[in-house]
Amino acid sequence: MPPALPERADTIYAPASGFGRAAVSVVRISGPAAAAALSALAGDRPEPRRLSLRRLRDPASGSLLDQALVVWLPGPGTATGEDMAELHLHGGTAVREAVLQALRSVPGCRPAEAGAFTRRAFLNGRIDLTEAEGIADLIDAETEAQRRQALRQLDGALGRQVMAWRDRAIDLLAAAEAALDFADEGDVDEVGLDAAQAERAACLSQEIRGALADGRRGERLREGFFVVLAGPPNAGKSTLLNALSKRDAAIVSEIPGTTRDAIEVRCDLGGLPVTLVDTAGLRETDDPIEAEGVFRTRRRIETADLVLHLIPADAPEPASLGGTTTIQVHTKSDLTTARPLEEGALAISARTGAGLDALLDAIRQQAEASLGGDALVTRERHRDALNRAIVHLDRVASAAPDHPPELIAEDLRLGVRALGEVGGHVSVDDMLDRLFAGFCIGK
Repeated sequence: MPPALPERADTIYAPASGFGRAAVSVVRISGPAAAAALSALAGDRPEPRRLSLRRLRDPASGSLLDQALVVWLPGPGTATGEDMAELHLHGGTAVREAVLQALRSVPGCRPAEAGAFTRRAFLNGRIDLTEAEGIADLIDAETEAQRRQALRQLDGALGRQVMAWRDRAIDLLAAAEAALDFADEGDVDEVGLDAAQAERAACLSQEIRGALADGRRGERLREGFFVVLAGPPNAGKSTLLNALSKRDAAIVSEIPGTTRDAIEVRCDLGGLPVTLVDTAGLRETDDPIEAEGVFRTRRRIETADLVLHLIPADAPEPASLGGTTTIQVHTKSDLTTARPLEEGALAISARTGAGLDALLDAIRQQAEASLGGDALVTRERHRDALNRAIVHLDRVASAAPDHPPELIAEDLRLGVRALGEVGGHVSVDDMLDRLFAGFCIGK
C-alpha cells in the first residue's frame, strides 16, 4: 500500500450521479468536516451506515432546501478511507445546485476537482493505482468487452499478480541484502549469487515476459480496433462508412476527391470497440490539399489494425497496399457483373446491402483475434514498468557467480521498485517523479 499521508485539512463534495434531471441526485462529501457538513444541513446526525429521512436546510438562512435521505459513513472503512456522508436528493437541477451552494458555506468544505474521490482512495490505501485506472476505464467503457476488462482491473486482477511478482522479487532482495549485511558473521552463505537465486530470478522474468506477450490486447481494447477504408477515388468508401455506421457520417459525392481528411466513426461490433476510418482516395494529384489527404491516408494505412482495400467492381486490379492486414472488398457489385474473387476477397453493394453481413463478420473475426482473451496489461505505463523489471531481473539471472553482490542487490532493488510502480506501491515522491519525468518547460 502507498505510505500513509497526513490527515487532509480540507473536505470535498461533488455530485456522485449524473447531471441533468433525474429521480434522484446523490451528493457525496468526504473529509474531516463531513460530519459537520452533514449536521449543518440535516440537523441530528443519523446512525452510521443507515439511510435516514431528513429536511435539509441552508446553514446561513435556515431556508428549506429539500427533503432527502442522508447517510453517515465514518472512516476509515469507507470508499476514500475518510469520514464520508451522502445526500440522496430529489433529482431536479435547482435542488442539487441549492444544496451544493449551501455546502460551499460550510467551513473547511470545497468542491471536488475531477477524480478527487478516487485520488483520496488511492492515497489512503483503499485501492491501488491499477484499480483506480480500472474505475476510469469502467466509466469510459463503451462496449461489453471494455466493460469486462475494466471490471477485471477494478477487481485487482493486475494488481494482485504484480504484487505476487513483487513479493518474490523482495524475497530475492532480502536474501541478497542479508548476505551483504551479515557475511562477516558467518550466519549466511558466502556472498555471491548461487544457482538457485539465479534460476528464481530467471523464472520470474519469464513469467512477466509471458504476460507482456499479449499483442498489446489490453491497450488496443481500451483504444479500439482501427479499420481504415482505403482505395481510389469514388470506390465507395464514404458510402460504405455510412452503411456500416448506419448514419450519414460522411458526404457522398460522385466528384472525385471529395474526402480530403480522415473521418472516424466509433462502433460497437459484437461487444468490441471498432473505429471505422474513411480516408482520401489514393491517386496522383497536383492539388496540394488533396495530396496532403493522400499522404495522411497512407500514414493511416501503416498504423491501422485492419485495412479494407475497396476496389470498384469495374476497375482494373490495383496494386497491393502492403503492410498491415488487408481485406480486398469489391464494391458496387449491384452495378456490374461480378468478376471472380481472389481468396479472402469479398464483393459488396453498400447501396443494396448485399455482402455487408459477410464483411461485418470478417471485420469481427479480425477484431476478436486482435482483442479477444483476457489481457492483464492495459496501459503503456504498466508495460514500461514491467519491461524495466525484466531488464533488472535478467541481469541478476545472467550474473556470474563472482559478480559483485552490491550490483546484484541494486538490480533487485530497482526491479522491486519498477514492479511497485504498477500498483503505486512506492513512495509518492518516487511515483510522481517517474510520472512527470517526461515533462519539461517549453515542450
